[in-house]
Amino acid sequence: MASNLSPEYAYTIVYAKDVAKSVDFYAKAFGYHVRRLDESNRWGELDSGPTTIAFTTIHQRETDDRSGAVQTPHSDRERPPMEVCFSYTDVDGAYKRAVENGAIPVSKPEDKEWGQRVGYVRDIDGIVVRMGSHVVKPTKQD
Repeated sequence: MASNLSPEYAYTIVYAKDVAKSVDFYAKAFGYHVRRLDESNRWGELDSGPTTIAFTTIHQRETDDRSGAVQTPHSDRERPPMEVCFSYTDVDGAYKRAVENGAIPVSKPEDKEWGQRVGYVRDIDGIVVRMGSHVVKPTKQD
């Protein structure tokens, strides 16, 4: 059955212990511009091109009873079931900036076999952030 729906990816929502602190951290560590932080500090947004990175509190009376409580890792040997990925032209510079602004180093940038340079850090709430170069599509071989 054909559908008239044409979805557009709008938001990635990050559940944070302290929304204002996380918005400030992402702006400084990863170079994003703050689009908005509401007066209650329960919702914040960063400009990230055609989509938005949004932040909201871990516990919300509006949704906890409907969709369940957010589960957070108990140690740095666990991670949430998501990863945030950002593309940079200068991955090494981006990694250095992130760490200098409070990101927790996980893995320094290295070249991967698929042609991408990738490094990993954790944000202030333990979410893994992958920083990678743009992936170039392989050329066709005859």
